[in-house]
Amino acid sequence: MSKFNRSETTLDPRAPLEPSRALTPIAIRVNEQRVNDGFWPKFRKVATRVPFAADVLSIYYAARDPQTPIASKGMMLAALAYFVLPADAVPDIIPGLGFTDDAAVIGALVALLGRTLKPRHKLAAQGLLKRMGKD
Repeated sequence: MSKFNRSETTLDPRAPLEPSRALTPIAIRVNEQRVNDGFWPKFRKVATRVPFAADVLSIYYAARDPQTPIASKGMMLAALAYFVLPADAVPDIIPGLGFTDDAAVIGALVALLGRTLKPRHKLAAQGLLKRMGKD
């Protein structure tokens, strides 16, 4: 018996999941669709107001990179989908506080997956921000 298989009669919460079942493909597709539909309109609207814009863009580029591992991509898409959602823990329209929850999610993701964000992702983000007039 493989170390990843769980017995049908005994579910041990400490046993690792089979790697292919670690992420639900439908959740990834739903988040990817949310990001595809809402990322650029939201980003253009808020890029000059959020100090973590470079991190958001780096994550976006990494999530679109075919070389990014699927598990990392799934977490990135979830964080980006949260960024895109208009209604979240702290609504974005609240001055001074609206993006604190988004910043926390992005910051946690960068801390967790920092090595997955390659220099090419960061350079692409910096280049776009420069072209947009936000350094």
